Parts: sequence; C-alpha cells; structure tokens
Amino acid sequence: MAGMITVVQPAAAATGDGSPGDANIKYFGRWDTRSSSAYVPGWAGAYAVVGFTGTTVKLRQRNSVDLYASVDGGAFVSYKGVSGTVNLTPTRLPAGTHTLRVAYRQVAGSYHGDGVFQGVVLDAGAHTVAPTVPSRIIEFIGDSITAGYRSSKEALTAYGWVTAEKLGAAHTQIARPSVCLYPTADGCVGMRDRYLKTGLDTSTPDWDFSRYRASDVVINLGTNDRGHNVSSSQFQSAYITLLERIRAKYPDATIYAMETFKKWYVAETKAAVAARNKAGDSKVRFVDTEGWINPTTDTADGTHPTDGGHQKIAARLASILR
Repeated sequence: MAGMITVVQPAAAATGDGSPGDANIKYFGRWDTRSSSAYVPGWAGAYAVVGFTGTTVKLRQRNSVDLYASVDGGAFVSYKGVSGTVNLTPTRLPAGTHTLRVAYRQVAGSYHGDGVFQGVVLDAGAHTVAPTVPSRIIEFIGDSITAGYRSSKEALTAYGWVTAEKLGAAHTQIARPSVCLYPTADGCVGMRDRYLKTGLDTSTPDWDFSRYRASDVVINLGTNDRGHNVSSSQFQSAYITLLERIRAKYPDATIYAMETFKKWYVAETKAAVAARNKAGDSKVRFVDTEGWINPTTDTADGTHPTDGGHQKIAARLASILR
C-alpha cells in the first residue's frame, strides 16, 4: 500500500498501550472520541486498524455486540453477541508483528449491539505498532444502498467498501438506510445537513474534518427522496448545497455525483454538477450508471443490490476512480 496518512488522535493514552487513544491505532470513518476509554463509530463501515507484536490479540468490548475482525489481511471473521475480553486468536500467531482490522456489524443501518471500541489486549511485554495504511481515502455518501443493506455483511460487502479495497485505498461510508438528500417535513433525514455530523443522530458532535482528508468523494443520493415527495427544485438546490459543503471541507478532492440506479432525479443531479462546474469547480463530475446492474437479477428486492450486484457496481466505479 502506498504512503502513510496522518490521523489526528486525541491525546489520551501512551503510544503502544492498546487503549483507544493509542496513536498506533488508526481510525477510518467517523468516530466519536469524546470518551478516552471508549470510542464509538458513527455511520456505516467505520473501522480501526492497528499493528501489534506478540502472538495473540484480544478486544475490550463493553456489552454484547456483533463485529468483524481480520488479522494479517485475512478474511473478516464474524463474531456475534460477544462482550468483555474477546479473543480473536484462539490459535496463537507466529511470533512477530501483525495487523488487526476491526469493524462493527450493522443491521438495517444501526450497529447490532453495543458498538463501542475499548482497545486491544496483547501478550505480556507486547505492544502496538503503527500499521502501514493507504494515503488515499475515498468517502462514500449515501443511503441504504451505500450502507450495504441486504448484502451479506452490509457495509463490508457494499460497493463503497469493495471499490476502495480494489483500489488499495482507505474508505469511509457516510451512509445509513432511509436517509434523503433533502430533509423532509415527514421525517426523512436530509444528508444535505446531517453530512456535517459525526453520526446520524443530531446529538452527535459536528465532525472535525481535520481528522482526515478525503482524496475522492462519491455521492449516491436520491433513492428515498422520491418517496417523500421532494420536488425537483428542492432536490437540485440541496444537491448544490451539499456539493458546496463538501468542497469547503475538502478543497482538493474530486467529487463524483452518481446517477441513482432507479434513474430518479437524473436531470437535477446533472444540473447540480453543471452549476458547480460553471462556478469554476472542475473537479465535480457526474457518473452515468446506466446498465451497471439489472434490478431483476442483481438486487434482493428491486432496489438493494445483492453481493453480486455490489461487485458489479464496484467494478464499474473502480475503473472510473482509478
């Protein structure tokens, strides 16, 4: 993987001790770090990466939760309903330096259980090590499709995660089911505004965009707006506002506005991109998704892609982002 990325960490722990504030633990996605002893992921697909010495690694979990863990780049293993000290290496590893990735499982967009990371436990005398991580971070903004709803591992099998992994990039999915672009009177949460928060709930703090810089931002919004009667003008105006806000936070990122797979609000999405281009922002691009997936064979219900559908989307999208 190319390069290293600087991730801003709260000054809460000694480097190497495995506590949440250990600077050797790298966090991708948006994490609420207000408590030095328990970090909480927001949105979909947030994950943590840490290197470590020794032959075992365990997680400190507060209450019961479902999670996925990968050691040394292996397949993610599912752990359901685990709590307390969770042994991820019942068979000891060879002595040396290893890498762990952890992500919490979502069900219908909410973390299934107590998604609170309290650090890692290592062998006596072992310590954490700064892992090698990609310099490129791709941010995906969307709804249930981007969150991976109805795919086998939700966020981990969604097109955003898969696309970035194909490209050897780090990634974050600012996505949850049932969100709109435009905030509606009947309660559909509008990503136009909520994008600025650490998590979906208004109680979460505003996100500190200095924590990381996305190289690319991919937007896939509009599938839910139609069902909440968002007008053409409301949608287009909200899209322009979101594009402006992303640009203000990421001055150098390339922003991709995807055509929804339902082909809704296509003209409005194109018009929002054109408005930003006309304003001098040449790094905002429309992504034509015609023919990428077949709703009959590549979705679970006519809307949400299967694992195979997400793989097809990722193959197309990776070729564009590459």
